[in-house]
Amino acid sequence: MLFRRLACTLHHLIPPLASAFSRPYLVSVRATSSTWGLKKQRVKNLEKARVLNKMATNNDAEATLAPLRSSVKEQGDYVRSLKENKGSDNDLARAIAELKLRKRTLEDKELELAKPASGEFDRAKMEDLIKRRFYYEQSFSIYGGIQGLYDFGPMGCAIKSNFLAAWRKHFILEEHMLEVDTTCVTPEPVLKASGHVDRFLDYMVKDVKTGDCYRVDHLIKANLEEVIKDKKTAEEDKNKAAKLLGQLDNLDKQGFADAVTSWKMKSPITGNDLSEPVEFNLMFGVSIGPTGLIRGFLRPETAQGIFVNFKRLLEFNQGKLPFACAQIGNAYRNEISPRSGLLRVREFTMAEIEHFVDPSNKDHPKFENVKELVLTWFSACNQMDGQAAQKVAVGKAVADKLIANQTLAYFVSRIYLFLVKVGVDPSRIRFRQHLSNEMAHYACDCWDAEILTSYGWVECVGCADRSAYDLTQHTKATGISLVAEKPLPAPVTVDVVEVIPNRALIGKTFGKSQKKVLEHLSVMPEKEILAFEEDLKSTGASKLTIGGEELAFTKEMAEIKRSQKTKHVDEFTPGVIEPSFGVGRIIYAILEHNFRTRPDDEQRTLFALPPVIAPLKCSVLPLSSNPGFQPLVKQISEALTLNDISHKIDDSSGSIGRRYARADEISIPFGITIDFDTLNNQPTTVTLRDRDSMEQIRIGIDEVVPLIVSLVNGRSNWDAAVQKYPKFTAQETTGKKD
Repeated sequence: MLFRRLACTLHHLIPPLASAFSRPYLVSVRATSSTWGLKKQRVKNLEKARVLNKMATNNDAEATLAPLRSSVKEQGDYVRSLKENKGSDNDLARAIAELKLRKRTLEDKELELAKPASGEFDRAKMEDLIKRRFYYEQSFSIYGGIQGLYDFGPMGCAIKSNFLAAWRKHFILEEHMLEVDTTCVTPEPVLKASGHVDRFLDYMVKDVKTGDCYRVDHLIKANLEEVIKDKKTAEEDKNKAAKLLGQLDNLDKQGFADAVTSWKMKSPITGNDLSEPVEFNLMFGVSIGPTGLIRGFLRPETAQGIFVNFKRLLEFNQGKLPFACAQIGNAYRNEISPRSGLLRVREFTMAEIEHFVDPSNKDHPKFENVKELVLTWFSACNQMDGQAAQKVAVGKAVADKLIANQTLAYFVSRIYLFLVKVGVDPSRIRFRQHLSNEMAHYACDCWDAEILTSYGWVECVGCADRSAYDLTQHTKATGISLVAEKPLPAPVTVDVVEVIPNRALIGKTFGKSQKKVLEHLSVMPEKEILAFEEDLKSTGASKLTIGGEELAFTKEMAEIKRSQKTKHVDEFTPGVIEPSFGVGRIIYAILEHNFRTRPDDEQRTLFALPPVIAPLKCSVLPLSSNPGFQPLVKQISEALTLNDISHKIDDSSGSIGRRYARADEISIPFGITIDFDTLNNQPTTVTLRDRDSMEQIRIGIDEVVPLIVSLVNGRSNWDAAVQKYPKFTAQETTGKKD
């Protein structure tokens, strides 16, 4: 048995080869400087070979993509032609559908060619680590789980908390934003005014026997893709299926029904017949109060809570524009068929900013700070022409009108800097502009920060110019004037038309609604007042929609007065620039981009998260159960706590290598080891280990905590620490994970 253990130990002591992604694993004998030099040279040679291979591969890929790009451009030009010549809506819809199909074919081929031949990423291994170390898990799993709902475990919760703390610092603190926390339960009139009640819809079909529901566009897409892949399918049917795939986004209820019927689609689980498509509002409905008469919804976004408080926020900001307000909170979307883990869920955390600005001046005072930053832009023109995304400096993008204004470009830049800070691979970020036909009903321009994952390009942050849509809609619905003021260069005399209400009669007629009626009449635009006056003159009565309710007025209730007034200020409805972050999606992308396996043992997996969002910042590891270690463990732990450094003490009986492996799996970036040299040497020193390189340095016990604080806060880095302190070359003893 002794010889077997010795043989096993010697096997683990063989230094593994270096990798381009992880440095060699340290074991428990001293490594010579010549060995390290050899390993570094191997890394350089590997990197050089990869660069040369990538250049050759890029040339081959472009040759393959060229005809697909040409096909997209041809269809894009046709769509432009139809718009310029005012072609029929049907022709335009068909042309756009075909354009989408060709774009999708091009992007699928781009992703296929971009995949590494070695298959570096193993999603199954990553998901195993996520589940084993309880980063997150499907909710109510002991009851079988609920699709689209997830619980964050201790490490996932810590990552999310650190992510949001970094977000607050990067945006709210550095940009001097206001912050609110508004309710999730939202009355129906609010979301009716914002457009969500009427537009937040998908179509679904049901299994006629089991009642299982499926989102019909996803069902059709899955079926048609199978048809196209099937070698037995006739070429003509493949072409029909491909054409219908490109039209999915433009189909109405009847179009979906025809597709399900003509392709004889059945329930994917039971094979049963499917019902006719029905509209399904993606918002969760709720009843407010004991009577259930007040209808509401769980909010689908956090933005409306900011818009309805605009007047108070403007007052708090002393009437000054521009200003921004942020909100972090949960939103709810009752997805018909959630999928892909955290990428499409029913309850999720959003972090949104509403930056209110004078629509006549969208320059930003800090634009100079970001204008040299080079980003990857995938403009609408690039997409229509079948061209790849382009790298352009932010200042040039604004000067060339690639992006509409400085404020929108500034926030796009800040989004990029934040994503990189929290661990997203910068080479896998692009900003894609929405095409006109996919723009949200409230937006006049929108750029999505898309992150490349194993699922393809995933929209993780939207940065939209919402113009004045929301404030205007809420003003119309409530009669409350949501406007700002700016001084005029000189006083101006203007004609004024206003409604003078008969308050007594209005109070008697409308009762509890009197206040909102009077407020509505006081802010009616001139055009509406003149129409109201014409109705009263011609018929003696008129109807106005106030707060979602149609109310009848007689000519005795109000008169129209004309006068002149000198104006010293100009009233206007502010425009809004909105960055909106899907927190769960970004966290998933970060985990995927930072998942690693050790080169000497592919079963040893870890997340190389940056310290700013790592769930714990440091581990404290006494080498053994020697009683002399305990006072030092306590001293270091208290110092870490005093400096707000989250940490874990692992004094279990496992080998030091096994404990390092456990710390790596929960992404702890630094580890302090207290060994026998700590007890025997003066001055007292400990070793500090870096998770990613597995290098260790020897450092004084009084210096180690300040260094960790500096490393975690980004004021220093590991390379600088290695230059300052002596390397500790005793190596790690590997151990199996548990």
